[in-house]
Amino acid sequence: MAKKFNINGVCSPDGHYMVALGSRLAEIKKMIDAGDYFTINRARQYGKTTILKALVEFLREDYIVVSLDFQNIESAEFSSGNFFVHALAREISRKIKRRKDVPEGINKKMMELSESRSENLRLAEMFDCFSEWCGQSEKPIVLLIDEIDTATNNQVFLDFLAQLRAAYLDRREMPTFQSVILAGVCDVRHIKQKIRPDEEHKVNSPWNIAAKFRVGMSFTVEDITEMLEEYEKDYQTGMDIEKMSEWIYDYTSGYPYLVSSLCKNLDEEIIGTEGYPDLNSVWTKKGFLEAIKLLVNDNNALFQSLTGKLTDYPMLRTVLYELLFTGKQIPYVPQNRYIEVAEMFGFIKNDGGTAVIANRIFETVLYNLFISEEFTASEMYDAGAKERNQFIVNGHLNVRRVLEKFVETFDDLYGDRDETFLEDAGRRYFMLFLKPIINGVGNSYVEPETRNRERMDLVIDYCGERSVIEMKVWRGNAYHERGEEQLSAYLDHFHLKKGYMLSFNFNRKKEIGVKEIVLGDKLLIEATV
Repeated sequence: MAKKFNINGVCSPDGHYMVALGSRLAEIKKMIDAGDYFTINRARQYGKTTILKALVEFLREDYIVVSLDFQNIESAEFSSGNFFVHALAREISRKIKRRKDVPEGINKKMMELSESRSENLRLAEMFDCFSEWCGQSEKPIVLLIDEIDTATNNQVFLDFLAQLRAAYLDRREMPTFQSVILAGVCDVRHIKQKIRPDEEHKVNSPWNIAAKFRVGMSFTVEDITEMLEEYEKDYQTGMDIEKMSEWIYDYTSGYPYLVSSLCKNLDEEIIGTEGYPDLNSVWTKKGFLEAIKLLVNDNNALFQSLTGKLTDYPMLRTVLYELLFTGKQIPYVPQNRYIEVAEMFGFIKNDGGTAVIANRIFETVLYNLFISEEFTASEMYDAGAKERNQFIVNGHLNVRRVLEKFVETFDDLYGDRDETFLEDAGRRYFMLFLKPIINGVGNSYVEPETRNRERMDLVIDYCGERSVIEMKVWRGNAYHERGEEQLSAYLDHFHLKKGYMLSFNFNRKKEIGVKEIVLGDKLLIEATV
């Protein structure tokens, strides 16, 4: 059977194109060999379950691995200690009853605990069984639990963590697990904040024994290249594997689900549509941009989960909005609750001490979401939508005309507003104006390294053509000239000869309009409002 790119469930080397996991598994095994207890916390659909399944096989020769999934335990079974012990024993018994390397007495005891209906059943009885098992086992035992988020709102789970911690601390006196691995989105070191509202317990979790998990789970350019090389051997598309890998990484920052989704769109969704008769035409820059468009317009479970968190955490929405539209630089301080939450759910990452949006795909999805919430009451959006046809000439986006019309519309609507308004809202209004013009055909994103209060480079991809617009707040002639030089250098990065600049100028004597500037071998189209 032909291999596929998989975005649903666990990936298998036999049936799916996937990155090699060997080096990551070896790093995790080093932690297990050292006796570490740790958590694997990553955002949704980050490949946690795939790597855990592969880890079970990787450890088979040296360890007995008890691999559990807390999704198999019903919510009611976390309501009390005896219910939880019964359910946990049931799940363990299912895993070990056919194993020849588990002592018969342990199998029998686990079965008894799973069938017991005693209201006096306690976690201590389960942990006595664990200790006895670890003492009799010929191989060290590793306990691996996936989907721990299922349990984190329950006091009984905290009690379970406390017992694991006590066993870890007493490991020199009493046999216990070689290693315990808990996997999920939430960081269980801080789950008490969900159960107890008082400040004393917000960050006081019994899981303070966890070692730092430093194994990278994002895909690298090299990972993507290796995966595409395998695909190319099967299909001979003639793609430039190196460039395609760099493009995919550039937009996804190696987020596993996003990488696989783009590849799946290229392999399955685009072929046969207009302009893409075969895979040779699909695996190109134009095809790649089409795959991006399909992905950002897909209302998949990952995007639903992300946007749902904005409702659950209103302050998170405010932070992301500021970060996206005003250029506000937010220091990456992991002790800050909202930074911690934003990173835990995959919204942001640490870029040299500054919090930035995790990848261009998420950035585009968030821009689209925030803009969609405003467009019904936005005169700028309406203006862009009404004038759309004049900006597209023979399938090409006329960026100069976009700027000219924006300057005219913005001056009519907001020309008398003050400096604070221009600084906070100007760039957002341009993006509202642009959105209906490129919607459904092109995409835009902001370069993270240029996002700040003073300047923000917006990159537009439209039908395979790229345009760069530097949006900046006027800070005087000297700063303006530096901006021109920065834009020229940035155009070199993209191998472009024409660039655009949009300045929001507070000077009452400013000259509103659009003009051309020749700078070396570059043509700069400058618009001022």
